[in-house]
Amino acid sequence: MRWLAIFCLLVLGAPAAAEPDLRFEITEGRIQNHFFREGPVAAHAVLRSGPATRLVFAFPAGNSGAGLWFRETASWRLASPLQAAQQRMPGGDMRHGIVAEIEADVASLTVERALVGSIRVLRDHGYGNPIPAELEAEPTISGDEVVWDRRRIDGGAGYALAVKVRGGTVAIRGGAVVLTSRAGPLRLSITALTGDEPLTPLTVEQIFKRPGQESSLQQSVAFLAYREKLLAGSWQYDTYFGRDTLMTLALLMGELKPEPIEAGLGAVLERLNPGGEVAHEEDIGEFALIGRPGQDARQPVLDYKMVDDDFMLAPVLATYLLDTPEGRERASAFLARKAASGASFGELVLRNLAFVAARAAPFAASPSFERLVPLHDGLTVGDWRDSQNGLGGDGRFSFSINAALVPAALEAGSRLLGSGLLREYGAPEPGPGEMAAMAKVWAKEAPPLFAVPLTRGEVQSQMAAFAQASGIAAPGANAGEVRFLALALDAAGQAVPVMHSDIGFLLFFLKPDDATIQLALRQPVQPFPLGLMTDAGMLAANPAYAGADRAATFDNTRYHGTVIWSWQQGLLKAGISCQLARSDIAQDTRGLLLRADAEIAQAIERTRPLRGSELWSWQLQDGKIVPQPYGQGAGHETESNAAQLWSAVALAKVNGCD
Repeated sequence: MRWLAIFCLLVLGAPAAAEPDLRFEITEGRIQNHFFREGPVAAHAVLRSGPATRLVFAFPAGNSGAGLWFRETASWRLASPLQAAQQRMPGGDMRHGIVAEIEADVASLTVERALVGSIRVLRDHGYGNPIPAELEAEPTISGDEVVWDRRRIDGGAGYALAVKVRGGTVAIRGGAVVLTSRAGPLRLSITALTGDEPLTPLTVEQIFKRPGQESSLQQSVAFLAYREKLLAGSWQYDTYFGRDTLMTLALLMGELKPEPIEAGLGAVLERLNPGGEVAHEEDIGEFALIGRPGQDARQPVLDYKMVDDDFMLAPVLATYLLDTPEGRERASAFLARKAASGASFGELVLRNLAFVAARAAPFAASPSFERLVPLHDGLTVGDWRDSQNGLGGDGRFSFSINAALVPAALEAGSRLLGSGLLREYGAPEPGPGEMAAMAKVWAKEAPPLFAVPLTRGEVQSQMAAFAQASGIAAPGANAGEVRFLALALDAAGQAVPVMHSDIGFLLFFLKPDDATIQLALRQPVQPFPLGLMTDAGMLAANPAYAGADRAATFDNTRYHGTVIWSWQQGLLKAGISCQLARSDIAQDTRGLLLRADAEIAQAIERTRPLRGSELWSWQLQDGKIVPQPYGQGAGHETESNAAQLWSAVALAKVNGCD
C-alpha cells in the first residue's frame, strides 16, 4: 500500500511543454496505434480489439513498456488524446510515461496477464515463452484502481502500470483482476511509466531536407530517430538494429539531412566488435540484466549473429562520404570522431573493411560455392529473413549476402580506400586495387551459382501441384521453361528453389551485366504463382517451384513467406531506377527494366495505405488476392509493426546509386 499511495500522489500530469510535440495515429485492421512524444516522454499505445484483446504501452526509453492481455473480446477507442505523466520515486529517481483514457464496448473485462518491464519480455510472452519470476509484478488494488509496480531488477527506478475504472470497480475473482463498469461501457484511465533513461529526439525538421512531405511517414521516422541511434520499429523493435539502420540510410540518403545519417552511422560504428563485425541487435535496459549478474543496465549487450549487416556498412558509408555534397564536406570531421572505446571512426571503418576483405578473399581467389560467405555455424539465420525458416531452414549461403552485398562492400571499400580519406588512420590490407579486383570476381561468379533452371514439364508439374494445394492456379496454362535466382544454397551447394524479392539488393547495390539482370527480373515480375506479383503487392517469397513440403513453410502466415514487405517493394523500385540510369545496357534489357518498373510501381500504388507498415499478408476473396494486416489472421507467426524505419522508403525521391 505504501508504494500505491506514493504512485497515486506523485503522478503529476504533463510536464512542462517541450518541442517537438509529436502526436499521430495509424490504424491497421483491428489495431489502433497512437504515438506521442513530448519532452522526455516518447510512447506508443497499441489498442488491439477483437480476438486476442490487448493493450500495450511501449517506450523507446530502455525499450521498455507495459502490457495487458484480456480473456474476453472487446473493441477499444481512445476517449481523449494521450497526455504525458511523470512520477518522482523515493531517492529522487524519475519515471516518465503517459496517461491514456480508453473506452471498451463491454461492461467488464478480466485481465489474463499483466507485464511491466522490457518490451523484449512482452514479445516473449506473445511468442508463448516463459517469463522469469523476478520480472513479475503483483497487482495492488485500492478502491477503483489496480497497480502493477516494481523496481528494475538491479534496483533502478523500474516500471508501473495503473488502471483506474471510471465509475466502476476492481476486484479479484478466481485469482484474476476483473474490471467492471457500474453502468454503460467500461471506461479506463491508464497510466504507464518507465524509469529507463529517455533518448534525445530528432525532429522532422532536423531529419528531412523537405519536411512536411508525406507527413505520416515522416512522423513515423521521427518517432524512431534519436541522436543516440535510430530504432527499427514500434512497438516490437524500439531499439537499435544494425541492418535496419543501414538499409534505411541507403534507401533514404537523398531525403535526409546529415544529422540522422551520422546518428545512424555513428551508432553502427560505435557497436563494431574487435573483428570489425556490425552488431545486429542490442539487449538494453532490464533485458540486458536478465541472467547477467553485475551487468550495467546502461551498457547494451550486443548480438553479432547476423552476417548481411557486416557487408552493408561500407556501401552506405561510401555513398554518404563520397557521393553526397554534405558527406564530402563533413567526411574528415566525421571520421575523426572518437567512439566510446577511444578509437576514431576512421579506424573503425578500416576494421570493418579488413573484415570484409578477409571474408571475401577465398572466393575471389578460387570461385566455388564452398567459398561463399555462409551463415554462422549452428544458425539458420543470418540475413534479413531472420525467422528460423526464412531461408528454408536449410539455407546456408544467402543470395542477398553473396550475390549482392559482398561484392558491393568490396567495391565500396575500394572507393573509400582510393579516396584518401582513410590514409591517416592506418595502412589498409588489401589496397583499393585488390579490393576492386575481388569485387569484379564476386559480381561475375557468385550470382550464377544461384540459378534455378526448370524445364517446361517441371514447371507445369509444380504449378499443378501448387494450384491443388493452394487453390491458386497459374495464369495461362502453357508455362514454358523458367529460370530464376534461388533464395539460398544449402550446405551441399544445392539451390533452395524459392523465388524471392532479394533481387532488389542486386539491382540497387551493383551494376550487373545484361544476362544477370535478365535472370534476376524476367520471372519475378510475372503474376503469382509464376512470379511474385499480386494485387496485394509483390511477395517476398514464392515457393510454388519448391515442392509441397517447402511451400508449407513459406505460406502467407509466415513472417518471411508469401507476404509483402513494404521496404522490399521500395528496394526493387529503387534498384530498377538505378539500372535505368545506366547507358551501358542492351535495349531488350532496358525494355525488361521498364516493364518491371511499371509492375512494381503499380504494386506500390495499389498498397499505398499500407506503405508505412512493416509487412502485410493477403487472403482470397472471390478468387482475388486482397491485402490483410499481418498478425490479425489465423496462424500468423507474429504481428506487423505500424511504424517501421525502413518502410519509409516511400519517401525516397533520390536514391543513392550514382
